[in-house]
Amino acid sequence: MTRIKIILSLLLLATAKVCSADQPTVQSPDQLIRFKLFVQNKQLSYSVRYKGQLVVGPSPIRMSVNQTPVNREVQIGKIQAYQLNENYSWYGVHSTVQNHFNAAKIALSAGRVKYTVDIRVFNDGVAFRLIVPGKTGVERIVGESTVFTLPEGTTAWYHNINAHYEGVYEKRNMDIVRRGDWAAPPVTFQLQKNSFYLSITEADLKNYGGMALQTDGKRDLVLRLPSEQPVSYPYKLRYSAADTLRLSKPARIKGTITTPWRVVMIAENLNNLVNNDMVHNLCPPPDPKIFPQGIKTSWIKPGPAVWKYLDGGGQSTLEEMKEYSRLAADLGFKHNILEGFWHKWTDAELRELVQYSAVKGIDIWLWEHSKNLWDGGKRHALFQHCHDLGIRGLKIDFFDHEAKDVIDLYQAILRETAGLQIMVDFHGANKPTGQERTWPNELTREAVKGMEASKLADRATHEVTLPFTRFIAGPAEYTPVNFGERRKNTSWAHQVASAAILSAPLLTYAASPEHLLQNPAVEMIKSIPSVWDQTVVLPGSAIGEMAVFARRKGNTWFLAVMNGARPKNIDIQLDFLGNGSYKVLEIKDKTGQSDAVEVSNTSYTMHKIIHLELREGGGYIAKFER
Repeated sequence: MTRIKIILSLLLLATAKVCSADQPTVQSPDQLIRFKLFVQNKQLSYSVRYKGQLVVGPSPIRMSVNQTPVNREVQIGKIQAYQLNENYSWYGVHSTVQNHFNAAKIALSAGRVKYTVDIRVFNDGVAFRLIVPGKTGVERIVGESTVFTLPEGTTAWYHNINAHYEGVYEKRNMDIVRRGDWAAPPVTFQLQKNSFYLSITEADLKNYGGMALQTDGKRDLVLRLPSEQPVSYPYKLRYSAADTLRLSKPARIKGTITTPWRVVMIAENLNNLVNNDMVHNLCPPPDPKIFPQGIKTSWIKPGPAVWKYLDGGGQSTLEEMKEYSRLAADLGFKHNILEGFWHKWTDAELRELVQYSAVKGIDIWLWEHSKNLWDGGKRHALFQHCHDLGIRGLKIDFFDHEAKDVIDLYQAILRETAGLQIMVDFHGANKPTGQERTWPNELTREAVKGMEASKLADRATHEVTLPFTRFIAGPAEYTPVNFGERRKNTSWAHQVASAAILSAPLLTYAASPEHLLQNPAVEMIKSIPSVWDQTVVLPGSAIGEMAVFARRKGNTWFLAVMNGARPKNIDIQLDFLGNGSYKVLEIKDKTGQSDAVEVSNTSYTMHKIIHLELREGGGYIAKFER
């Protein structure tokens, strides 16, 4: 038995905080969060408390197997407590993650059906899933409609699922939300009574359909599986009526049914919300046979990318893409992403681009439509061909659905590309559920209304909402930074700051490399990392109003500010810095001009207070070096 297995075995035998056999309660390691399981009105139910305050529930846990409910007349049986406390490396808002929880597997019976609820309680939230044993190869239909009941006075930010996961978040009062609204997770909440924040989503989605949430008009959000969800506009646009009908049927699951984790993140403030690690903590670690150094495996290469799509760039020829790679190297970037025009090229042209770019230190990525990957043989042949050509990454698009069959396709793509050392970027995709921990070759996914949305008029409000909503579940390929018309009511300084806030391990810039190099802020742009060692959300931040982030990479700090749609003044303390004097590069809005910046070099200490007078959609970014 390996050392890791021995440690895990000992942890499984450890005693977690679980009280009462008829109403088992699992407490967080710091004992501030309590998850209670109980039977109410003959239904399996739960509630969640934080610092003694009810934050979710009482709410029913509902599930059916072959259309027979398994949550009624429930008997609570044996309780197996376990816990875990581990650290691992990460590419995201910080470089080291602590995975620390108390947990319990609780045996349940409803008539002849015996199953388990698995509960994990962290210092920053709760998660639970249902496990129903089954015979290998035997198919069963599963249904689920678990409820999340919010306290009176709760404010929510969510978008509907008409555009799949590419909607605009709206602020809602849960007391007056109408029945039947759809919400795409993650959904962020602020509780009126104590200003705590919640975020509800799911983790470790595989061999199952993805959940959406639906309001019932009573401050309840009800979990709905894909067969009960309306089909998104992008799916109907791109796929046939037969495809729509096929994916609208309830999923059949062979053998044991294991639901994804139902996740409720809990945060005292926005800094804790942004730094929450629950979604990826709930996923298994990567296979060391495929990823011998985990996320640090040598062929996993986070970094900025150039992308010829939104910002001109001439014709899509071999020479043009060589130039993009040359300019990417001038910027210090790592990747060059080619859209679908590559299909018109010969293998010889692709090899020439790969070889030319490799000398410059640039990896080549190719775009592909997911509809071409449903056939396993053709899929693997394409991946093998890309590997043989030296292609390092694939940008795979237009999934537009969360039915189990589509989720299975995601898993097949991740597994097969990992075996060939190919990185992946999912577009037209569903929400992240932490799979990038198990499969670190997934560097990012879209699942966001990004810079491609040319008709989004109030980009300022949108961009200061996303850091506290969509990005809580995982990185998003927003494709930040555009100096043209697409930036709408935001300034150049705001756009440069967005690269440091709307971040992802594969940080794809919307602006062409020519425009990035020509911008007065180019030295700042060159220096912005795609992954961070530490993130601090500073006072002044408010969902939909302003994002103020301090982020550290090594010994260098960045202070990035994006303002929303209303002019604001703010004073920012630099107490996140260490002692001593720092050399500072600053990018500010130029007075009276949204399409210009002021660049300055100065020095500050941690005692300095920076005063900003920000216009509508204004911004600021500074780099602090010893």
